[in-house]
Amino acid sequence: MNAEQANFPRAGNPLNTDLLAALQARFGTQLSCGSAICEQHGRDESAFSIAPPGAVVFAESKADVQDAVRLARQYRTPLIPFGAGSSLEGHVLAVQGGISLDLGRMKQVLAIHPEDLTATVQAGVTRKQLNEALKSLGLFFPIDPGADATLGGMCATRASGTNAVRYGTMRDNVLALELVSAQGEIVHTGTRARKSSAGYDLTRLMLGSEGTLGVITEVTVKLYPLPEAVLAAICSFDTLDDAVNSTIALIQLGVPIARCELLDVNTVRMVNRHAGLGLHEGPMLLMEFHGSPLGVREQVQTTEAITQEHGGQAFEWAETPEARTRLWTARHNALFAALQSRPGCRAITTDACVPISRLAEALLDSVKEAQQAGLPYFLVGHVGDGNFHMGYLIDPDNASERELAEQLSTQLVHRALALDGTCTGEHGIGLHKMDFLVRETGAAAIDMMRSIKCALDPDNILNPGKIFRR
Repeated sequence: MNAEQANFPRAGNPLNTDLLAALQARFGTQLSCGSAICEQHGRDESAFSIAPPGAVVFAESKADVQDAVRLARQYRTPLIPFGAGSSLEGHVLAVQGGISLDLGRMKQVLAIHPEDLTATVQAGVTRKQLNEALKSLGLFFPIDPGADATLGGMCATRASGTNAVRYGTMRDNVLALELVSAQGEIVHTGTRARKSSAGYDLTRLMLGSEGTLGVITEVTVKLYPLPEAVLAAICSFDTLDDAVNSTIALIQLGVPIARCELLDVNTVRMVNRHAGLGLHEGPMLLMEFHGSPLGVREQVQTTEAITQEHGGQAFEWAETPEARTRLWTARHNALFAALQSRPGCRAITTDACVPISRLAEALLDSVKEAQQAGLPYFLVGHVGDGNFHMGYLIDPDNASERELAEQLSTQLVHRALALDGTCTGEHGIGLHKMDFLVRETGAAAIDMMRSIKCALDPDNILNPGKIFRR
């Protein structure tokens, strides 16, 4: 446990008995105080160990969300929105006790407008569920963070993922939101129009707010036609340097690659063991190309030529959906493969993103430090947009390992910031990166964020203790 965690509650925080009675009267079987349910909602994929919430409310409608917020406000009790629980930064943890508000039952696809390439869904709809609903229309929603996260959670963290190099992030693909304010009022931001100059951009304010400014209940997103042709490829290299420089060349030459993912040799070995694959065990780029058959063929030819100039070898192509799914499932399961490689471990993950021209410097120096430290690690990256993740595998009961991992993480982030990058490309701040945010933005920006938080949530009930300290 680091000094930051020492300030978090270790034992459960029981709720006020009057509040519990009010919750029971309003929500009945939608309320749970059972230890198993509370424990489930008191953990995510981060390495933090925090006491669970005092109760869980399962919202089934926006009215449920409103009433839960109003009761939390009445009793000055923290309320933490919960989606799929796939956060890596402790976003859903009840660091000050309170109520976990699970929106997973709000999973209706409310409207699809194929003629406008938009869809409106409830916050509990997952990306896979939405794409299943779109499949017969020849459309898809491209944001793919790996986990089958909810759209509400993806908005809250301003998620991106493997397709961001071609299609952008949630910031680029959300048109409008419906949310419940800290006062329990319904607020609508944005419309289905593709652009607007109407007032403050509240949609963008809420994207990345991590449940601290409002509870998102509906999301309107952009859709895209399914590409006529899709081809995935893997290419191995002798060194990470070659793989990274190939990526930089591809992006700088304007190759419209849809996905460009990096796995280091450690990660490839872990994935091979976890998924029973026979991938060549060396640094690897996993790529995907979208477009017309002719366009994809041209992209592939250009990519082959560039990667071969940098020592690319062992090309493998996957044209069928089954073959592509096999490759991308292996990539998406990299975290679980890494955790399985050291039973009982937890991962301290990083999420730095730098300008593409500085990627090699940021990534290779961080790898060198990890190797010198001798701590088990894995490396994956959405390197097409300069975003990469180091995962340090620690024994959660070994204080020295945790301290070493945090030291490596800090050095990596400071390096990224010195290169005009950011401490988080897609995972958000949560609990883990509050100090990094101060270093990245400066005290004046943090004061402005606090002012916004105080104005919109004066009682500090919405996911308190996240993003910055108050």
